[in-house]
Amino acid sequence: MLFLAKLLPIFVLPLGVVLALALVGLVRRKRGPVVAALVLLYVSSMPVVGRTLTTRLEKKYPAVPVNQVAQADAIVPLGGIFGPAVPAVNAGYVPNLGEANERLEAGIALWQQKKADWLVFTGGRTPWSRQTEVEGDASKRAAIARGVPADHILVTSEVGNTADEARTVRDLMRARGWSSIILVTSAWHMPRAASLFQKAGVRFVPFPVDYQVDPDERLTLLDFLPRAEALQKTESALREWYGVLYYGMRSTF
Repeated sequence: MLFLAKLLPIFVLPLGVVLALALVGLVRRKRGPVVAALVLLYVSSMPVVGRTLTTRLEKKYPAVPVNQVAQADAIVPLGGIFGPAVPAVNAGYVPNLGEANERLEAGIALWQQKKADWLVFTGGRTPWSRQTEVEGDASKRAAIARGVPADHILVTSEVGNTADEARTVRDLMRARGWSSIILVTSAWHMPRAASLFQKAGVRFVPFPVDYQVDPDERLTLLDFLPRAEALQKTESALREWYGVLYYGMRSTF
């Protein structure tokens, strides 16, 4: 199911649709599908498209100053903190932080401000990954290196996606008798994560980080010219919107 959850969105994202249209056009020797594929590829690769989709996600949860965050029982930064081949901090390597490393930074900052007694990292690892440890173990070492005591850090059992994280955190809260957490994740990911944690019955304070778009930035001609990184941003934003819609329509979790 996890593999299918990762695979199926490809067929409704721009690149998947572009390839399907191009194949139909080539097989049937029709110009229409090929033209449609090119138009879709161009539109999806415009920075203004990815920017608009991402902005609408990020606006749902504005940034909050650390000192204004409500107290909770634990701080939970979601996975996705590290890049590939997470190196061991205690082996002398500089940790290979990914684009969403602000999740780790925010978790540590909130703990240092005494917003909760516990810092909880999720045990992220996909079944087909070659990782020898879950991501939460690397996050724990990084937090200890930054001064967080080991006896105030927990790592959950292994999880494969955000839905797993929500269920695992819910079970941990029940076992520990906790009533609420501070949920830390990227602003563009927060709407989907919030939906999943709400469906799991978790009471949380959202703390969004890792904003990708400045909503006040002016548009220029360059925003309408195709770029590879713009296509990636469009697809990433669409994945989040599809997730929000999918889990919003599900009656059970």
